[in-house]
Amino acid sequence: MPSNPLSPVPDSAFPSKGATFAALPPVWPTDLLPANVAAASASGRTLVVLDDDPTGTQTVRDIAVVTSWDVPTLTVELSAAPACFYILTNSRSLTPDATRALHVELASNLRAASAATGRPIVIASRSDSTLRGYYPLETDTLAEVLGPFDVTFLTPYFEAGGRYTINDTHYVAEGDRLVPAAATPFARDAAFGYRSSHLPAYVEEKTAGRTRAADVAAIPLELLRVGGPLAVAARIRALPRGSVCIVNAAAPRDIEVFAAATLAAEAAGARLLFRTAAGFVAARIGQSPAQALLAPAAFSLPNAHGGLTLVGSHVPKTSAQLSALLAASAVAPIEVDVSALLDEALRETTLAATLAALNAALAGGRDTVVYTSRRLVAGADAAASLAIGRRVSDALIHLVRHLAVAPRYLIAKGGITSSDTATLGLGVRRALVLGQALPGVPVWRLGPETRFPGLGYVVFPGNVGSDSALADLVRLLRSR
Repeated sequence: MPSNPLSPVPDSAFPSKGATFAALPPVWPTDLLPANVAAASASGRTLVVLDDDPTGTQTVRDIAVVTSWDVPTLTVELSAAPACFYILTNSRSLTPDATRALHVELASNLRAASAATGRPIVIASRSDSTLRGYYPLETDTLAEVLGPFDVTFLTPYFEAGGRYTINDTHYVAEGDRLVPAAATPFARDAAFGYRSSHLPAYVEEKTAGRTRAADVAAIPLELLRVGGPLAVAARIRALPRGSVCIVNAAAPRDIEVFAAATLAAEAAGARLLFRTAAGFVAARIGQSPAQALLAPAAFSLPNAHGGLTLVGSHVPKTSAQLSALLAASAVAPIEVDVSALLDEALRETTLAATLAALNAALAGGRDTVVYTSRRLVAGADAAASLAIGRRVSDALIHLVRHLAVAPRYLIAKGGITSSDTATLGLGVRRALVLGQALPGVPVWRLGPETRFPGLGYVVFPGNVGSDSALADLVRLLRSR
């Protein structure tokens, strides 16, 4: 019996995606995206997405991303009365204390900018669809400064990544099998691990019992698919103030119904806070998940240099994609030994040799992949693991900062890698999300303040795509 690559448990132990989906009621029959666009506009509110790494932009297009949150910056964004914009916090790479301090500052500045512009805001705390991140620390801090909120929603559904919530249990799809999230390597994350796939139990686990599983509310699929937006809005309005509520979703229409219901509930006076994956954002502002993918000419520069792919993520999906890229594509491979980066006696010479090889390959027109060695080096605890990740990420930032050759394209693989490359390596202060290179893989247009103005920057999440997806994208860009 073949086993699922994400778990040592045989495939037969997991439910069939096809059979499970076939047993569900049909989705709500009405296309709600035009109505969501109209309702979001009529509300006069801006959805502000606090993104704990840049991959949260993976479902939207023509939306701004800012990397600082001082009051003048936020005031400029809100003054334009946008339906939505993102603030890149990269909080998943920080310590708990630093994350709390960041969110106190950010929430306070958003409140000031909202008051200055007269533009009301709705907050979505965007996090990983496999349940990793600082929950409930981030939503608790936001509620402390901007609350109280009537309901805090937990909505990890993300179609492009195969993340589904059914009967309050969150799954990661692998082929035709629905693997409970807690049975995947994501749940064994050194900093953000968890034991529970059943989301009410996950909430109890993460809140250390402060919110009991029995007290967690839910929006069931049956209500979304049979009752529709008005029934869901009524359910939201009936929840006790301060509730935590799970949102089930197994198709784009489910999350669109939920988004429509939140707009209706807010119009009736509800104050809502969202802890969501990327799928909710597009549904809320009425953008279709079926948008056309970008052509390579939209995000690669017309020069003769090689393109650059940076791989820092260590999740199994990324390692499989890297292996496929190295095996199938004519790229110049440059491996960076993590143990050498952590050894102060070797770090400087390692970086100098890597940079020299990288500049030579790019100048020679070779598409190049720089990747960290695949043996995961973890610390004794979560703080130590984050510190190791910081040192490795700092090394990749150094390479980007000191590039002597403008790459034809730039792909960063992994959330923290792509965030640090953008803000610390490239100097991004504001970028525009152009759309997606592949499903769930966003492309940013870099601004004039950056090292390579106008470059299309591909933010490739660590846990998205087939094993061949990275190789396919590099091949597509090379074929230009």
